[in-house]
Amino acid sequence: MRNYLAAFQWMAFMIAGSIAAPIAIADLFQLSPDQTAGFIQRTIFILGIAAIIQGVIGHRLPINEGPAGLWWGVFAIYAGFSGTLYDSSGEILTILQGGMIFSGIFFFMFAITGWLTKLTKLFTPTVTFVYLLLLILQLSGSFIKGMFGITKDQPTIDPLVLLGSLFTFSIALYFSNHNIQWIKRYSIIIALIIGWLTFIFIGKTVSIQDYDTHFISLPELFAFGKPTFDIGMIVTSFFITLLLITNMIASIRVMEEVKIQNNEEPKKRYSMAGIASGFNQLLGGFFSAIGSVPISGAAGFVSATRIYALFPFILGSVFVLVISLFPSLMSIMATLPAPVGYAVTYVIFINMVGLALVEFKKERKQDRAMFVSGVSLIAGVGAMFVPSNAFVNTPVVVASILNNGLILGTIVAIVTEQFLLWKNNREITTQENT
Repeated sequence: MRNYLAAFQWMAFMIAGSIAAPIAIADLFQLSPDQTAGFIQRTIFILGIAAIIQGVIGHRLPINEGPAGLWWGVFAIYAGFSGTLYDSSGEILTILQGGMIFSGIFFFMFAITGWLTKLTKLFTPTVTFVYLLLLILQLSGSFIKGMFGITKDQPTIDPLVLLGSLFTFSIALYFSNHNIQWIKRYSIIIALIIGWLTFIFIGKTVSIQDYDTHFISLPELFAFGKPTFDIGMIVTSFFITLLLITNMIASIRVMEEVKIQNNEEPKKRYSMAGIASGFNQLLGGFFSAIGSVPISGAAGFVSATRIYALFPFILGSVFVLVISLFPSLMSIMATLPAPVGYAVTYVIFINMVGLALVEFKKERKQDRAMFVSGVSLIAGVGAMFVPSNAFVNTPVVVASILNNGLILGTIVAIVTEQFLLWKNNREITTQENT
């Protein structure tokens, strides 16, 4: 029974953190209600399969998959090309399908050639600290805006939503630090249910809209049409894959700190995770969904719930996969208020701050770590304040980096630290020769 409760909690966490992306992208491409429902279903379906693949043959850690923010950004950028560089949004969606397929191929290439394993050496404690802190800072804006009830249609604070969010946050915080272990273990699902009921009581939930009348609905292959292989998108996919690898490595590194696995050779883990990610990107292209990536927030979830076992995670992923096949259930899950998800995730990410600080303390050369952190954090956080429309006339690859403070800051941290290490080694060699 305990495993099933833990699995149900994983399922709720996965869906709550993933449903916003397909809804937002569907809105960007002005998809019809039926197309939106199908897009949500296919995305959740892929996330369930992707998590199972990673849990069984990939990194074999309890790290859920979510819609990759990088792909989300590329979708958003390409949506603006409709009627200019490309004839229609439909044509763009087939190009994006082709891009995800090529991303899968690139993942295979990096994993098989061994380049992926070499990239893991760049993720020192300092770089991991910078990555985690930037991740927290980047998402904190979404958490607070969501808890305030601020959306595209509601540009001002909604007091009722704020009160409901604060109540949900307090409940989640209280249960996650409860003295009774089983309450602490299932604190997330308890808080989600209480928060959901609270928002129903205050009348801040959306009505259930079941667009698909079928009892069971299987996801459609190439729902937007046959994939188009555009040279510009192929080049973009190559660089996006490099950035997704960076994200994947960081997520695994953080989870390894929470859930130590001594029986798995690190090189094999990262290589297998890369191969699994290749399959997952292919599935995203084949099923006209959003390419997935291991979510770093899973470490905070595991740390908060103390559910370290892999089996409940895989079982929860199976639940996600199964529930995606039932349109009625998907419609119910889609009514989970976003502020409830943000409030609960806020509590989860409190543990992430602690994980980041632990990584920083591991660094022996504190002076170098502080310098690298200062340079990269200023660059990453500064980029978060630059408006998206500032990159309208820049290449997609450049925009994907400069418009993403997390990625930009992490790259700056890696480059700065490697330069300092090279400089230090050169000085030592020069002294030895003299």
